[in-house]
Amino acid sequence: MNYDERSVWEGMLRLMLLLGVLISGCSGSLQQSVSRFEFLTPKPFGYVIGDEIAHRIVIDTRAGIELNNNTLPKPGELNRWLTVNQVENSQSKIAQGVRHVIDIRYQVFYAPLEVKMLAIPGFSVQFKQGAQTIDQDVPDWHFTISPLRELAVRKDEGGEYMRPDVPPGGLSNDDTVWRLFASLFIVALSALYLSYLYGYLPGLPRRGIFKRAQRQLSRLPERDLATALSVVHHALNTLNRKPLFQHKLNEFYRNQPDYRKLAGQLNDFFEVSNRYFFAGYGDIGRDDFDKIERLCRLCREVERGGR
Repeated sequence: MNYDERSVWEGMLRLMLLLGVLISGCSGSLQQSVSRFEFLTPKPFGYVIGDEIAHRIVIDTRAGIELNNNTLPKPGELNRWLTVNQVENSQSKIAQGVRHVIDIRYQVFYAPLEVKMLAIPGFSVQFKQGAQTIDQDVPDWHFTISPLRELAVRKDEGGEYMRPDVPPGGLSNDDTVWRLFASLFIVALSALYLSYLYGYLPGLPRRGIFKRAQRQLSRLPERDLATALSVVHHALNTLNRKPLFQHKLNEFYRNQPDYRKLAGQLNDFFEVSNRYFFAGYGDIGRDDFDKIERLCRLCREVERGGR
């Protein structure tokens, strides 16, 4: 072998050694790319058939390293007694790189006859950076599951039965009668007070007649004189317990002496009513509407005992 051939072989050997060092360096750096691995699990006991078990896996990696989602468990039946209900993977940036949070919800369908230990199988989470890959193992998780029924099933004449739950305790009814009478007493007082306000009690003044009339007048337009007259007539008739006419005012004052002080305003009201309904003066103006409102307001004051 001459000098040129030896130089070529030495150059190729150095290149291969350099490539080996680079590959080993990249592999080592990838192995150190996972800075945190945390497997968060609930209590490993006290489960029965149908319970859900939630696992959380927290992995911190350097930036630029991707998680291979195909290596995570898939929703569906994992084995004959274990189902994966939900798999969620979220990522967030941290100071050291990227944090991967994997949430998995399992559901157990094992029906043991006695307390039994089971294991949710582990798996490997794979990361990749370029052409390089790294696996992070998630270990098996052991837990105990309990039966829903007693082991020695008792039977009666009708056959097999399950032990019933303890019946709930009864509520004390010592105060039931007292509360019933108290409620009835409050209802009776309320009904008596409302009857007094609306004037339904004989011999007592009616205290809500002109209050309702005032409310109705406040919603009328100024030119609706016919409705305004009808509202006040209805209030006076209700108070009198029969239709009230102008020539019956003296009798009205004997039955309702508090309203005698409004004799002038009542006469003016009946004059306006006669002119509008019987004399055909349909052009009665704003002053007449104001008189009707003022009479209703004065009657309301008498009704409340304010005059």
